[in-house]
Amino acid sequence: MPFQKNDPNINREGRSGPNNSTKKMKEAFAMLVENNLDNLSGWLEQVATDDPKAALDLVIKLSERFVPALARTELTAKDGDSLFKELKFGFGPSLDSPDRIQELPETNEDIDV
Repeated sequence: MPFQKNDPNINREGRSGPNNSTKKMKEAFAMLVENNLDNLSGWLEQVATDDPKAALDLVIKLSERFVPALARTELTAKDGDSLFKELKFGFGPSLDSPDRIQELPETNEDIDV
């Protein structure tokens, strides 16, 4: 059965976000964290004394609840090639160029300081 335009089971206009249960759970978790900020610091210090990596993993897992994850975006040219394929940087003459090679002073006395 193909999709029908304006099907009430598919058309979800007016839906603005998560349902009330999800919203209440997020608020409760945020309140739990907020009420235990001092304890969290102590707990992280305890974990970090034994295993700093585990403490960092805990911070990352906790932050996933409150900091939105960034989506990966890949930019390509029309034909799918890299946008930077033709990009060239000019920073002056190459390292082995005669324009770049300079004679070194024969003694330290010839160096202006």
